[in-house]
Amino acid sequence: MLKIHHLGHSQSERIVWLCEELAVPYALEHHARDAVTKLSPPEIRALHPLGAAPLIEDGALLLGESAAIVEYIIVKHGGGRLKPGPEHPDYAAFLYWFHFANGNLQPVMGRMMMVSRAQLPPEHPVLAGVQDRLDRVLALIEARLGTVPYLAGSEFTAADIMSVFSLTTMRLFQPLDLAPYPHIRAYLQRIGERPAYRRAMAKGDPDLVPMLG
Repeated sequence: MLKIHHLGHSQSERIVWLCEELAVPYALEHHARDAVTKLSPPEIRALHPLGAAPLIEDGALLLGESAAIVEYIIVKHGGGRLKPGPEHPDYAAFLYWFHFANGNLQPVMGRMMMVSRAQLPPEHPVLAGVQDRLDRVLALIEARLGTVPYLAGSEFTAADIMSVFSLTTMRLFQPLDLAPYPHIRAYLQRIGERPAYRRAMAKGDPDLVPMLG
């Protein structure tokens, strides 16, 4: 059985959610952030040199990086579900949005968090540049979700599992006003109606009300 090392309020929610969607059995080990630094506890650092979650154990295998874990579980345990194959008309779109999550969306949210904590003046070129990038990333997602119900197209896929954290739980660390983005907000409401998402959040972060609007 898979073992998921889940750090509260982190990207590791993706892995819990994926397993719930695929009905893959797993054991969940919770880890709490350090109360002062908000970083991973020593238990995770003892498992992996970077001290980052998520981590999974599958027999003798220890694997990190959420995107790698998602692909591994889909192929190894999920029968290829939630990942359209090359013959599917949405295959290219799936690849784009799956990698967009950690290639654009989450990095720009992280950069905005860091420059916000630096308390730069609004006119500072670094802050303005990051804000412009974030605005363009969100505008692209908004436009996409104005034409299709899910990021890859008509079907829910792992691209959605990869992306939702940045639009929801990440806002605990970097506030984000989604009022200008009605299609994103409607999308998050659709996600919130999924039983597997509800189960995953209840199991992984029972103290958290998902930020779906």
